[in-house]
Amino acid sequence: MLKQILTLAVIASFTVAPAMAQSESDIAKVRDGQSCQGCNLFQAELTFQDAEKIDLSQARLRQSNLALTTFDDVNLSGANLSIANLFGARFNRANFSRANMQNVIAVGTYFGSSNLSGADLSGANLSGADLTIVKGLTQPQLNRACGDGYTRLPKGKTVPVC
Repeated sequence: MLKQILTLAVIASFTVAPAMAQSESDIAKVRDGQSCQGCNLFQAELTFQDAEKIDLSQARLRQSNLALTTFDDVNLSGANLSIANLFGARFNRANFSRANMQNVIAVGTYFGSSNLSGADLSGANLSGADLTIVKGLTQPQLNRACGDGYTRLPKGKTVPVC
């Protein structure tokens, strides 16, 4: 009986693992500036990428490196950006609605007039980020994030210090 259970466990691990692995072809699409809705971009290296008007909604960008990217008019609604590096990135008019942005590093990130409605910013480091003209940002979202004296926020909003 134990042998059968172990055999099933090994078979299950091989059938489940590929579903969680990143997709190099999906990453290549994004690097070429193409939409990739719902793609698995886990731990993707996208530093210095420039893309405009692409759809990455529902994509898995967990632990990805988007440092110094320019993603204007990009749809990231419902995307999983948890633990992603957004250092110095530019997201003007991007849609982050309902995105998982837990523990992102958004130090020095420019969010322009992006939509942050319903985005989970728990543990996000917004030090030096510019959120002055974002849409849909609430004080409860900011209360779960942190920033510093250089974080630029909409009038009347505050963020805890990191």
